[in-house]
Amino acid sequence: MAVTLSTLKAMRERGEKIAVLTCYDASFARVLEAAGVEVLLVGDSLGMVVQGHASTLPVKLAEMTYHTRCVATGAERAFIVADLPFGSYQPSPERAFSAAARLMAAGAHMVKLEGGAVMVGTVAFLTQRGIPVCAHLGLLPQSVNQLGGYRVQGREDAAAAQLVADARALEAAGAGLIVLEMVPAALGQAITEALTIPTIGIGAGAGCSGQVLVLYDMLGLYPRAPKFSKNFLAGADGIEAAVRAYVTAVKDGRFPGPDHTF
Repeated sequence: MAVTLSTLKAMRERGEKIAVLTCYDASFARVLEAAGVEVLLVGDSLGMVVQGHASTLPVKLAEMTYHTRCVATGAERAFIVADLPFGSYQPSPERAFSAAARLMAAGAHMVKLEGGAVMVGTVAFLTQRGIPVCAHLGLLPQSVNQLGGYRVQGREDAAAAQLVADARALEAAGAGLIVLEMVPAALGQAITEALTIPTIGIGAGAGCSGQVLVLYDMLGLYPRAPKFSKNFLAGADGIEAAVRAYVTAVKDGRFPGPDHTF
């Protein structure tokens, strides 16, 4: 059966962890799906791991649409989330809808955008018009220049409280999932407990409803893998075995471990 947003919410309710990986093409979509990955994230991380840029900022909407179509062609059951790239949604809710509609037409089941309170109106605008939204809090790769680099967010009490408030506001606006990136593990768990929708952690501790990694980091292919990642291909008998090991580690709570959290 196809994985839907209702499937993911039911998994959260019964305490089953959700396994997510980024994916950029049809071949990997088939491999990841066969290995048990529930959600394929067509991430703008492709700007770094596929295109070779220093950040996600140069990625264009046409490129995200192309890669979303590729993944949708290869997947049969997985839930597909596609990133709205930098500049495609920030100007206005109407611009966001236009960009999101292109990704949905290409095969996405949900779009993802970055930002807290400033994006609440946009999330409401999209969800009220039939476009499911995954929010993204914590470290925001598209705001890396403003943040001063790839740094852990929410360490101070005020910043942590703001992230909790932002998460609640985004859920109230209609967000169906929230990605939490590079926040302390205790804060990741606190946000998860404050919500009724699933949270997907990346460097946010094991207390989230699920976990996501960049595929190339998980396979040890990217030369600058972050602390919160792990090379599952090391010692595995091939790529599908590595993905199965990742899924199993997420499901049984072994990943992320203390070495991969803040």
